[in-house]
Amino acid sequence: MLIAELMSAELTGELAMTRGLLARIPDDKMEWKPQGELHSIAWNASHLVEILGWVPGIVGEGAWDIAPIGEEPYVAPVVTQTSHLLELFDKHSQAAVDALEDAPDSVMHEPWSLKMAGQTLFTMKKGACIRKWVFSHSAHHRGILSVYLQMAGLQFPSVYEE
Repeated sequence: MLIAELMSAELTGELAMTRGLLARIPDDKMEWKPQGELHSIAWNASHLVEILGWVPGIVGEGAWDIAPIGEEPYVAPVVTQTSHLLELFDKHSQAAVDALEDAPDSVMHEPWSLKMAGQTLFTMKKGACIRKWVFSHSAHHRGILSVYLQMAGLQFPSVYEE
């Protein structure tokens, strides 16, 4: 079995949990945030969608410069309506699944770099990058979002319950 096939199977479960959580966000709670310098529900939800959108670039490219010299730096999107969030999530989900589909193991062993202004911040194998910066990072932000929603007064079952 290809590494990408294993990842695709895991991704399917991750997508279902994440989409279920995103769908629970009422539009009127998007701007809620805990006290202090922490991000809003909308920022965390948007980041979950954004993370998923990284998969095609990791699989298909060798690097991403988030602030290329002489060009506009990358700006993370913030979506404030649940319906739009879910549309983007579905679009990024399909693109992620498509990017992993039939990707040979050799691609997962290729290096991928995150850069800023031409300077390499880190380099790792594409497969490891997807595991760490997509799968694990998504689980991390799903946890934050779950806590924020509970703190904002919403009650719902665990994302791990069926």
